[in-house]
Amino acid sequence: MKLHYVIEFVADMDRAVKFYRDVLGLSLKFQSPDWSEFSTGETSLGLHPASEKNPAGSIDLGFNVTNVEKFHQEMTAKGVLFSMPPTKQDFGGSLAQFIDSEGRRCSVAEQAANAANQ
Repeated sequence: MKLHYVIEFVADMDRAVKFYRDVLGLSLKFQSPDWSEFSTGETSLGLHPASEKNPAGSIDLGFNVTNVEKFHQEMTAKGVLFSMPPTKQDFGGSLAQFIDSEGRRCSVAEQAANAANQ
């Protein structure tokens, strides 16, 4: 299991991109109104618009595993609660969401074979 990304929910995408790119000097991989992503080594920083469910400044963690179904089964057996079971995503892999010890939602993804090798 690897920490693959951190998502920050932002009130103003353009302002947040300018801060991380122009002030902090992070390398921008992709920018759109709904998702922007920066290279930060092994872990990416993703920016996503804030919402009532995810207020500005809140953070979600995203992990990668080789088999999300197996992870789901093993963690469920250990009493971990999942707010979303493994579900196929548009990016080609599967994604599940679990609740950590502090009540925070975390994502775990299984990358498609070709995406995992990039």
